[in-house]
This record gives sequence, C-alpha cells and structure tokens, in this order.
Amino acid sequence: MFLWQYLTPLLLITVQVCKAQTCDEFTDLSIHHSFIGTSLKTRLLLYTRQNSTCGKQLSHSNLSSVPEFNLSRPTTFIIHGYRPTGSPPMWLKNLTQLLIARKDMNVVVVDWNYGAANVNYLKSVENTRKAADNLTTFIELMQENGASLSSIHMIGVSLGAHISGFVGAKLNGTVGRITALDPAGPMFTGRPTDDRLDPTDAQFVDVLHTDIDALGFRKPLGHIDFFANGGTDQPGCPRTIFSGGAYFKCDHQRSVLLFIESLNRTCESRALPCSSYKDFLDGRCMDCHQFGAAGCPVFGYDVTDWQDVLVGLHQTMAYFNTNEKSPFCRENYRLDIVIWNQDTHWGYITIKLHGHGKEAVATINHKASKFRRYTETQLLAQFDKDIPSVKKISIKFSTGNALKQKYKLRVLRLRLTHLEQKHRPLCRYDILLEENTETTFRPIPCEDSNF
Repeated sequence: MFLWQYLTPLLLITVQVCKAQTCDEFTDLSIHHSFIGTSLKTRLLLYTRQNSTCGKQLSHSNLSSVPEFNLSRPTTFIIHGYRPTGSPPMWLKNLTQLLIARKDMNVVVVDWNYGAANVNYLKSVENTRKAADNLTTFIELMQENGASLSSIHMIGVSLGAHISGFVGAKLNGTVGRITALDPAGPMFTGRPTDDRLDPTDAQFVDVLHTDIDALGFRKPLGHIDFFANGGTDQPGCPRTIFSGGAYFKCDHQRSVLLFIESLNRTCESRALPCSSYKDFLDGRCMDCHQFGAAGCPVFGYDVTDWQDVLVGLHQTMAYFNTNEKSPFCRENYRLDIVIWNQDTHWGYITIKLHGHGKEAVATINHKASKFRRYTETQLLAQFDKDIPSVKKISIKFSTGNALKQKYKLRVLRLRLTHLEQKHRPLCRYDILLEENTETTFRPIPCEDSNF
C-alpha cells in the first residue's frame, strides 16, 4: 500500500507526458481504401516552430485546444490533391519545415485524404466542394477570434488549388494569397470561374503550370501564371509509359519540387513575361522595364515582391526553363550576333561559359536561327548554372545537316548580356566559326558604340 501511494502520481505524470508528446500524423491509407471508397473527413494538422516535426490536430470548434496555435502569426494552409493510392504526399514534410524555417508562422496541413483517395476521380472532384466548405468554416472561426484574413496563405496542389479557390471565393477574395501548384485540369477545364480557381479568389493568386497537356490546367488562372518549360514535358521526367507510375505523375509533381526549391533559396528561377512559349524561346520577351529596378519576377515563394505591379497588370503569363534536377534554375542571357558573310545562313548555337573551374552550357536549338549580313540576330541563351566571373567563352555553330558542305560563319561581333545582373556586357570581335567546331576565346568588355 505504501509503495502504491508513491507509484500512482508517478504513473499519472508519465501518462500526461506521453499525451503531450503524441503527434498526429497525416492519414495513411492504401490502394484498398481507394477501391472500396472512403467518406470525406477533413483533419487539420498544425506545425509551428515550437512543434516543427510533430503535428497537432486542431479542433474545428475550439481553437484554444492547441496552445501552439497563435492567431497573431500568419497562417499557411497546405492543401494536397488527388491521392489514388491513399499514401501521404512524399513532399509534405519538406514543404512544411521549409515554410516554418522561412517565417515564424502557423502551417496547417489540410488532410482530406479520406475523400481524395478514390479510384473514381469524379468522386474526389465532388469532395473538393465539401472540403472547401469545412475549411471555410474553420477560417471564419479564426477570423472571429482575431485572425487577419490578409495574413492567410493557401498553397493548393492539383485539386487542392481549386479547393483554395472555393474557399477564397466564399470569403469574398479577402484571403491574402493563393499559390496554385499545377491546378487540376480534368473536370475543371472549360468551367466558369465559380467552378474553379480564378484571380478574384484572393488578394494575390500566383500559379505554376507543369503538366498542361495531361493532368494540369492549360489556361491562366491567377494574377501571374508561370509556365515551367512551357508547362509540359519537364526535363528529367520519363517520356514513355514503360517507366511506370512516374510517367503519369512526374510532370505534375514537378510543380511542388520547383516551389520547394524556391523556399530553400538554392537559386532563383527568373521568369520572362511573354504571350507564348514560342516567343519566349525566340528571345522576343527579354525586356522587363515594366517591373522597374526589380526586373523580371522570380518564380516561387518570394514572387510577392512583385505583387503590386502584377495585380495592376491583372493577368500575366511568364515563362522559364529548368534543368533536369535540383538546382533547377537557369541563368538568362541575351546573345547578339552580327555576321559579315555575304550569304544568309541558318543554324544552331551552343555556347559555354568558363570560370573558376566551372562550365555552364546553353544550347539554342528549338529552331534554326537566321544569320544575315550586318543584321543583329538576338537569341535567348539559358545556361544550366551561374558563372560569377566569366574567363573564357566557347561557341559552336551547326546547321544540323550532315549531307551538305560545311559552312564558316564570320562573326563581326558577339555580345553576351546577363538579363538580371548589371554587369557590363561581354563581347568578342572578328571570329571565324567553322561548322561543328568549338571555338574558344577570352571575352572583353563591350565597346560603347553600336553597330
């Protein structure tokens, strides 16, 4: 009896400590659930700097049930999309922790896996409305308890992008920001604005498209719509069905990986506003004077630096290309070439930058470029990495026709200008390029005079 009197309080304390350390995890279902069907349940899991790796499930009726939920902080909601296998998103933990690292905020994972895990995609689409109603009610409760709607950021992936839009519309567009990562296309394409995401759903709506020819939405939906690699066929993703599941989801999922990279600031993907991907590749959209000293907008988390200008422009389409893997971003240069050959030539350019033991490559081969005597040919050169101090440049000209005689391109002037950095352009004068032969030289600062 004497021993029990001492053990009982100790056991009670142990139970309380265990309860305090219990973490709520994202719902993990299986393909079995997808086949038999599930009924929608929406769970809200809170992460903060105080519990960055341990989710706390929030009550839909009692906000004080989780002390870490501080409404004076900004709140970011992460809303996943269709989950046909029922498994948790592989990117969820990384995205959550990077958001918390960037700012002292509440990150709320909207777990609607019961409702998204269904082989019947149409059923999951139907559940987006119900999930949005549930989330709207919760945000209204936050507002009643002092939260500012302008400090709310919703990051919606695929179907989650349209859920964000539904919530934003119900709140009359007062939510601060919606970031839509490859919004779902099937069952939303061609629908009126009330049935999908649109720019009026938040004070600022930024959208990334990576799979517009399959699972994603093709047309603009926000104040700014970024199209990575034209919105289709992401580099490094498999091109044949024999690659298994990656063939179907790689392009679509790339949107999240690109956004994650913008959070960890590995590098910046500067996008060029343009009316089409073709014009972007042709180098017709390299002037960003409308954005002032800030230059062209950078894709990702920090695009809010351009928010005021973009909202004023109403809807902007912007393009950027990426590498196959992280770091995904490329460096944009304008390449100007003037030749003095008597005959007009058509061909492709490969250019390399060398410096401090590194090499960056840009291949301009989306179509044959036209080179005409004393006429400046302007090209967009996108290098796979940054070379802070260029010591040498290598360039190769080719026609792509192995059966015809080899040409020599007599270059009167080559000029290379970084589109973002304010360095003086690099030039070289009087170069002879033999077809399919790499020519290397040391560049010099360009002269002030123009041809």
